[in-house]
Amino acid sequence: MALDPSTPDNESQNFTFSDEECTPYQAHGIDPEHNSAEKVASRSRTAWHMASEVHAMKDRDEEGGKKPRKLGVTWQNLTVKGISSDATFNENVLSQFNPFAKSGKDVPMKAIIGNSYGCVKPGEMLLVLGRPGSGCTTLLNILSNHRLGYEEITGDVTFGNMSAEDARQYRGEIIMNTEEEIFFPTLTVGDTIDFVARMKVPYHLPRGIKTAEEYAQFNKEFLLRSVGISHTASTKVGDAFIRGVSGGERKRVSILECLTTRASVFCWDNSTRGLDASTALEWIKAIRVMTDVLGLTTIVTLYQAGNSIYEHFDKVLVLDEGKQIFYGPQKEAVPFFEHLGFVCDSGSNRADFLTGVTVPTERLIAPGYENKFPRTADEVLAAYDKSTIKPKMLSECKSYRASEEATENTAVFKEMVAREKHRGVSKNSTATASFHTQVKAAVIRQYQIMWGDKATLIMKQGATVIQSLLGGSLFYNAPDNSAGLFLKGGALFFSILYNALIALSEVTDSFTGRPILAKHRSFALYHPAAICIAQIAADFPVLLFQVTHFGLILYFMVGLKSTAEAFFTYWITNFITAMSMTALFRLIGAAFPTFDAATKVSGLTIVAFFVYMGYMIIKPEMHPWFVWLFWINPMAYGFEALLGNEFHEQDIPCVGPNIIPNGPGYATGEGGQSCAGVGGATVGATSVTGDDYLASMSFSHGHIWRNVGIICAWWVLFVALTIFFTSRWKLLGEGGSSLLIPRDQQHKSKHLLLPRDEESQVKSGSDTPGGSLDKSLGKDLVRNRSIFTWKNLTYTVRTPSGDRVLLDNVQGYVKPGMLGALMGSSGAGKTTLLDVLAQRKTEGTVHGSVLVDGRPIPVSFQRSAGYVEQLDVHEPLATVRESLEFSALLRQSRDTPTEEKLRYVDTIIDLLELHDLEHTLVGRPGAGLSIEQRKRLTIAVELVAKPSILIFLDEPTSGLDGQAAYNTVRFLRKLSEAGQAVLVTIHQPSAQLFAQFDTLLLLTKGGKTVYFGDIGYNASTVKAYFARYGAPCPPEANPAEHMIDVVSGTGSVSQTRDWDKVWLESPEHDQLTKDLDAMVGEAAARPSGTVDDGHEFAASMWTQVKLVSHRMNVSLFRNTEYIDNKFALHISLALLNGFSFWMIGDRLTDLQQNLFTVFNFIFVAPGVISQLQPLFIDRRDIYETREKKSKMYHWAPFVAGLIISEIPYLIICALLYYVCWYFTCGLPTAPEHAGSVFFVVVMYECLYTGIGQMIAAYAPNAVFASLVNPLVITTLVSFCGVMVPYNHIEPFWRYWMYYIDPFNYLMSSLLIFTTWSKSVNCDSDELAIFDPPSNQTCDEYLAAYQHGMGAGTNLLNPDATADCRVCKYTGGGDYLRTLNLQDEYYGWRNAGIVVVFVIGIYGLVFMMMKLRTKATKKAEP
Repeated sequence: MALDPSTPDNESQNFTFSDEECTPYQAHGIDPEHNSAEKVASRSRTAWHMASEVHAMKDRDEEGGKKPRKLGVTWQNLTVKGISSDATFNENVLSQFNPFAKSGKDVPMKAIIGNSYGCVKPGEMLLVLGRPGSGCTTLLNILSNHRLGYEEITGDVTFGNMSAEDARQYRGEIIMNTEEEIFFPTLTVGDTIDFVARMKVPYHLPRGIKTAEEYAQFNKEFLLRSVGISHTASTKVGDAFIRGVSGGERKRVSILECLTTRASVFCWDNSTRGLDASTALEWIKAIRVMTDVLGLTTIVTLYQAGNSIYEHFDKVLVLDEGKQIFYGPQKEAVPFFEHLGFVCDSGSNRADFLTGVTVPTERLIAPGYENKFPRTADEVLAAYDKSTIKPKMLSECKSYRASEEATENTAVFKEMVAREKHRGVSKNSTATASFHTQVKAAVIRQYQIMWGDKATLIMKQGATVIQSLLGGSLFYNAPDNSAGLFLKGGALFFSILYNALIALSEVTDSFTGRPILAKHRSFALYHPAAICIAQIAADFPVLLFQVTHFGLILYFMVGLKSTAEAFFTYWITNFITAMSMTALFRLIGAAFPTFDAATKVSGLTIVAFFVYMGYMIIKPEMHPWFVWLFWINPMAYGFEALLGNEFHEQDIPCVGPNIIPNGPGYATGEGGQSCAGVGGATVGATSVTGDDYLASMSFSHGHIWRNVGIICAWWVLFVALTIFFTSRWKLLGEGGSSLLIPRDQQHKSKHLLLPRDEESQVKSGSDTPGGSLDKSLGKDLVRNRSIFTWKNLTYTVRTPSGDRVLLDNVQGYVKPGMLGALMGSSGAGKTTLLDVLAQRKTEGTVHGSVLVDGRPIPVSFQRSAGYVEQLDVHEPLATVRESLEFSALLRQSRDTPTEEKLRYVDTIIDLLELHDLEHTLVGRPGAGLSIEQRKRLTIAVELVAKPSILIFLDEPTSGLDGQAAYNTVRFLRKLSEAGQAVLVTIHQPSAQLFAQFDTLLLLTKGGKTVYFGDIGYNASTVKAYFARYGAPCPPEANPAEHMIDVVSGTGSVSQTRDWDKVWLESPEHDQLTKDLDAMVGEAAARPSGTVDDGHEFAASMWTQVKLVSHRMNVSLFRNTEYIDNKFALHISLALLNGFSFWMIGDRLTDLQQNLFTVFNFIFVAPGVISQLQPLFIDRRDIYETREKKSKMYHWAPFVAGLIISEIPYLIICALLYYVCWYFTCGLPTAPEHAGSVFFVVVMYECLYTGIGQMIAAYAPNAVFASLVNPLVITTLVSFCGVMVPYNHIEPFWRYWMYYIDPFNYLMSSLLIFTTWSKSVNCDSDELAIFDPPSNQTCDEYLAAYQHGMGAGTNLLNPDATADCRVCKYTGGGDYLRTLNLQDEYYGWRNAGIVVVFVIGIYGLVFMMMKLRTKATKKAEP
């Protein structure tokens, strides 16, 4: 309400309430009956039902010595410029390399807001109005002191009398509620609010409250009650893909989260989006009361604000294309524009009238003003500059900031903020709670998040148990001789590696929590360090448990040193290393701005770290240019500690192939024996001490505790850096958003890059789809002849607390040419009803009958009914036109010629005014289409499918401004007039919108019906129905809002009546039942209006595969970040591998190097897989959320498209890896070797991509998938015959696991191609040297050995009689025979088997997707 001119300003500031019944308006000195033109429906004047509690809270606080914190905001000459990004280019894989395309230097600046000024004092509410894109959000961003992302901001903004710079340390008192809802979807509503409440408990508690906990709970309960969502306290918040509270309830959670901060200045950006009219009004009343009583400063921007809401504001500011065309008292806004010659209809929304004056199709001109009314924003602005309102408002602006009131308010404000801070919180900190409280609350929340996502937690522990059993049985009972050295080393390597691979999932996790942390940071709830420390505290017991049960199983199954000291040293080292690696990956997640960049670095890090751990390449063999990787590697220190712990003071006899000669007759003592190929063994010795063995690897037992200390130091460093980077995270979506034009279509979108002038804009605006289109529409649109009925529909779902009925006995119908409205308060089951009718539910049970023309629903129903969902889920890298053509080609009947389908797309593009956007990418909010443009696209995608039975729309107008909403509904009206049947759920219809509908189905809580039937002219039929039962609609009220008020319990009559019972007993209900029976009977008797072609999908399978693969190809081609990362990982890992094993020679140790460089190639997989899965899962979510449900295409083409689109890039990746690795390692370059290896490399690319996609196809989310990866990859790597040679694998595994492991065939074919024909020349320290018995030459002594066990050995001096020198192998083939590779032909045989595996694994991707695809629920009688 505006201040009455007769009341001096300051009086309105210092009003006191005489009693609790006094409403804020009387307090403002306004007589409710004062102005007859201002008479509104009585309900908008009824005070908020919890006003008395707010007064009581304020009184209680004041008794405790707390004063209200008032600030007020003033701004002058405010101009905000962003980069003129009406459109930016989205590069593709090829265009990014074009040096001439980059023109980023001389980008022009564009004024988002020009010369704005205003003043909102404590206790005042300002309404900012404007169409989407006119700068409302930007203005709120600046007024809430969020300045990131804008290029240039000039002008003064003062908070009280503080400059914007000074106000930054009070950012927790200046809050903005953004349009997006960002939450942890697995937290419950209660827990979400509880967390914020705990962070904002003041140090001095009010009277009667003993503890901080009590205060937080009181605050939480009060807020949940204030917006009526107490019943959802234990329901998950949910998001687009996780089931939770309804959309309207989620919006209210985000409102509460802001209110919990108890700030002084609030900016609300379109915060009624998704709320029904009565909830929105209740919220505005609540804000009004809080603003008045607590002296808050409230700035709100709203789309579709009804008059009853509009009247609660003191001032109005209207923006048009960034120009401030009006700013003044709310009472004077409409008269000012009427004075200029515009006409405001009596029933229309005044807010819509104000934003529509510059839109030719919206405005009405008074007679006599046709030639002199202002046509453009500039002309209106000129008229405003001459008015008497401007000087008055300007002087208020100037006077307030310098006034004593502002100075005093600011001083009190600063004092109160300081008073609320807890002990130990520094003066400059923005937080209220002490650091200890922050950490405690964050730890509790961390556990709640874990508990909300139990599947991942259990998966992690389950995987660890399985993995430890696999590892334990793989290295089972490793012997205490030289054969056990390699096995025990492998087991210890494995125990460190597994925990590091599990930690990789931290990178994925870091990005899911990032937007929430950034939002809370802007609320100043906590220091980011609190969250980092809380994560560690929450990890500690989980990791401890994980490492303990892993260690217990593995340690004793392998049979490592059985002393308590050795076991606990192993356990502590493992735990510290796991903590340190978790911290490292968390740091990588925090330090990089995008997920792709972080994956690239984490993939490279893990490979570099385990190559340089001292297992694959021992320390003395490392090349000097990479040895620093060993020194900075926590895993290397852990590995040295574990080996030192295990082998210290052991005496290890050489056995088997490690002792030469060996076999019957050699161990008797006649003639010598010597160890061969065992590090640290002295010449001629037959055993080696553990310490010598360690020394040969530059390790030492004395380093154990030094290393544990170093790992702890690394851990501290990683945590400190994580805190540093976390505190620099930015909020998303700040700065101007822009359209994205794909570079491959830039020639089609030139018009978007040209500067627009207003005249041309007005001309183009006036040619909106008017007469010409209406004529063509009737011709093109499909006429529908089917009647759709539903009767006694009941839907129940299982919840932990028992069955819950969401729809209770609902019935109704939709006929051709009818536009039906489905209304009810938030959470009444509107979306649920649409889902059930459209057959989109996969859970719960449905009873009742749903019929088309009196017959059961046909197979093709899901694609012949259009369903526009509430959430706009689209492929982000397709253009608008591509999205529409894709839908048209796949969903229109297979008999329609393609040209006709595409022609229909043009009709719909005309109809929904998508011309300017047709060649721009859909993108994601912030970069791409705006919320309103996305909504139009969602509607268009359904319409191009030519739905033949009916069209469902779920809240098509929420998030749109008044004009766009009206256009949308007007357009639906046209559809129904052309013979379509349309059913729409709608939230906040203005009187004009409501008048467009024919019938109404009104639901109340619990999915019960309150009314079904005609609306009547000017809603006369509905009004009469409610009047008959004692709830007449006041003449000026919007009937739609009135009804929802009545049934949701905010009106006065409603409390006494059970409206569902009233309906069931009414004559209208009986008539409906009779009508339904008659309709069903008649329809069943005549031939059906829909032709059911018997196909579930409109397009043939081949067409689906073709179109889906094409779309995936285009989308990957534009996804430069993903492809670049794939390439970068392949190049960097190949160079790391190549230069670590630089030019491998032909010594004995080089055979091992040959094996390990090939083994290392396998590890390109983890990094690439963890980057590929989120992409797969995003695609799958789009498919499952929308495309699968509308039967657009089958799941098989979806999988085929994903597989086919990757293949060209996999071949390039294989080539990049091969070129960077093969030649630097000095592997054989003869074509038969090099070509064969390249073939296998290409096959491996396909193999691991298939494995990654297979896991992703079934995993519920990306984090879960990233936890399954280590399990699968580690298992495949373990049994491929490298970590444990074939003859050491336990018989239980040897005869099946080894043979079904694709990595075994991969490794063996690569080893044969690279190593078989290599000759071996031992170094002198690699030879076995011993004396033969007297009177024998070496040749004679070794004859039996060289024909038996030592068949591949090479005796260098056969004729000597002393110092026989034996090299363990003659050629590479001899070495490979010990790995169970008996012949050279195994190479191509195994390569062929790899190809079979590739085909098999791709088949498994299909199978996993099939297992995941659930059938939708049909109604059961």
